[in-house]
Amino acid sequence: MKMEEKKLMRHRIAFRPETDDDLEFLYRVYASTRADEMKLVSWTDEQKEAFVRHQFTAQRAHYYGSYVDARFLLILEEGQPIGRLYLHQMPGDLRIVDIALLPEHRGRGIGAMLLRELIDDAGSRGDAVSIHVEIFNPALRLYERLGFELVETHGPNHLMMWRPAEGAPIS
Repeated sequence: MKMEEKKLMRHRIAFRPETDDDLEFLYRVYASTRADEMKLVSWTDEQKEAFVRHQFTAQRAHYYGSYVDARFLLILEEGQPIGRLYLHQMPGDLRIVDIALLPEHRGRGIGAMLLRELIDDAGSRGDAVSIHVEIFNPALRLYERLGFELVETHGPNHLMMWRPAEGAPIS
């Protein structure tokens, strides 16, 4: 992507805090991340919907309970919600609790652009950036390309971390 295209894309992207009015949109984002998995089970559509809603509710409760001071943001493109970005600043580490885009907005460079910005911002403070990534998540390759390294594995999740190198350019 050319520099002009990147600048144009960045100009169209903004954030705002999520609210309870956004729950159905947030559910759609979450459900889209589970769609491939749901294709593998032989449940009825109603069973799949009930399962995904339950998982969404449980994940949301976990995030809000475990990351009390986190920023829970909607990613907007030209004012329209296209995804979510949850960030939790810890001493020396910016944790990306979650980042997800609706399927029609994936693969366009938006996620990579946002991750680079987070890395640049954290790196300018000397902070690391960390994220838990499911082992089979296709975005794992993106994190590796951006310099995230495997720290440890817990069940189906890798803890990945980007660390600033002393004296090295950040991006």
